[in-house]
Amino acid sequence: MDDDTLDRAKGALLGLACGDALGRPVEFRSPADIDREHGTLREMVGQGTHRQPAGTVTDDTDLALCIAESLVETGRFAPDDVGRRFVDWLEAGPFDVGLTTSDAINELRSGTPALQAGETVWERLAEGGNAGNGSVMRCAPHALAFSGGRLDRVSRASSAITHFDPRCQAGCAVLNRTIRGFLDGETDPLARALETTELPGELRGALDGVGEGDDEALDNSGYVVSTLQTSLHDALVADTAEAAIITAVNRGGDADTLGAVTGAVAGARFGTSALPERWVDYLRTAAGDPLADHLRGLATDLVSGEFDSAV
Repeated sequence: MDDDTLDRAKGALLGLACGDALGRPVEFRSPADIDREHGTLREMVGQGTHRQPAGTVTDDTDLALCIAESLVETGRFAPDDVGRRFVDWLEAGPFDVGLTTSDAINELRSGTPALQAGETVWERLAEGGNAGNGSVMRCAPHALAFSGGRLDRVSRASSAITHFDPRCQAGCAVLNRTIRGFLDGETDPLARALETTELPGELRGALDGVGEGDDEALDNSGYVVSTLQTSLHDALVADTAEAAIITAVNRGGDADTLGAVTGAVAGARFGTSALPERWVDYLRTAAGDPLADHLRGLATDLVSGEFDSAV
């Protein structure tokens, strides 16, 4: 592992957390509302949505931490261990949790096996509410630990713990192949990911030509297809990681997740050294624990370790 790969790996996790924390106070706000209050939001601010101190991360980072810590501590992709960590997290009373994620974790609490919980919930949901972005927001740690077909398989299975919809599973796979491509030094990893990943037609149509077309037409909702299209656009067209994340969170709507997904890709593209220290130094959990060093350590362990991908 060279220094550049490690820098990009750290960038993926720190970028995810920075985008999450920067976007948290303006989640559910419109771009016009954000502009009236902040102009262009560029700094970590407190209060706002969820009324948390500046730099506080949400469920996006919390659940990514569950995955990363499970990989490092078990040495493998262990769905039931991830599920237990999700349950412990929910029982601790987080201030933010998505409905599909909450329903799936409650299935886990009732004894449903990890790889069946998401499917059980999905079968109850109608179209329009069954393909949220709650798994793509947290999936990046797998891109540091796996590559190729193993990464595809693990990404899909991990999504299915809470988000079974094929668009969600494939979304995690294509996002993680893109992040992994940057770690491996590819110049156009999304193109490579689209060539090598089996995708539902709607998702493929949204991602073909990302970075082209009308920026204003991009959606800020929690629909997984829209989140991936918008976040990949912002991460890939920007000149810096900072600019990518600022653009994403100022779109409002699901601002924390747009920031998290954009930040994971932009962090892998530009490396941790491109993330503003004034953001990184603020990162903390809802309990007030600082996060930056922990994320750096997890990234190092993930990108340098060998992990069993058997499902």
